[in-house]
Amino acid sequence: MNNKNAFLHEISLDLLCVHSNLVPNHNPIMNTLVCISHVPDTTAKINFTANGTSLDPSGVQFVINPYDEFGLTKALHLKEAQGGTITVINVGPAITEPTLRKALAIGADKAVRIDADPMDAITVAKELKNHIQVNSYDLIICGQESIDYNGQQVPAMIAAMLHLPFANACVGLSIQNGTATATSEIDGGHATYEAALPMVIGGKKGLVEEKDLRIPNMRGIMSARTKPLEVVASSETGGLTSPVVFEKPPGKAEVKIVDSENVDELVRLLHEEAKAI
Repeated sequence: MNNKNAFLHEISLDLLCVHSNLVPNHNPIMNTLVCISHVPDTTAKINFTANGTSLDPSGVQFVINPYDEFGLTKALHLKEAQGGTITVINVGPAITEPTLRKALAIGADKAVRIDADPMDAITVAKELKNHIQVNSYDLIICGQESIDYNGQQVPAMIAAMLHLPFANACVGLSIQNGTATATSEIDGGHATYEAALPMVIGGKKGLVEEKDLRIPNMRGIMSARTKPLEVVASSETGGLTSPVVFEKPPGKAEVKIVDSENVDELVRLLHEEAKAI
């Protein structure tokens, strides 16, 4: 390369460097909040207290709500692709902290526990709304429901109270240029939405694949011990609803075996006892 070409090449590189500094960041670093429910493992044997008004936690293993775990994993994917921070939050007493620590071990950066009894959906939603209002989050991810009460209320309540766009039953999410594109399951198919951040997502299986869920490794477990877990006081007083009584479904009735040749007896039992025909 002669001197003239070398000089032009150097000028071109300088102009390229200046130009690159002027290009806006199309994927700004996001601050994501993932709401975590502390729920009984699906294999746990559930019992209620003597008066039937609350769960008996004796011998019950509690876990991260599975729908919330899909949301947390999606938040990790977005962070790995675009940077940012992930905060996990739970409304509950001190017994929920091991669940938050597990979320930290999976990869969240920090945790917040709102020290309140999660009496009902509206109380939980108000506590979360109050926290979000005084903090800056670009994306709020919830599970579409918790597997204990299956109410599907909290994510929509948060979005309504904060006047934020909302997509429930979300099975796809991408972020580009500060805009979220969310795909939700609806009756008979899927719907795709676009909205400027901040936004509330109610995620479910499909938001990430089940195989992508992460098991905390030893490094994650050790680092979780040093990650911040902030406890904040409740900002709400009392709930609007309270349980009257919990009842288990009736046990399975005794099975009657009918000889394959005795069709008349089978029909009689289905009609008179099972009331199926």
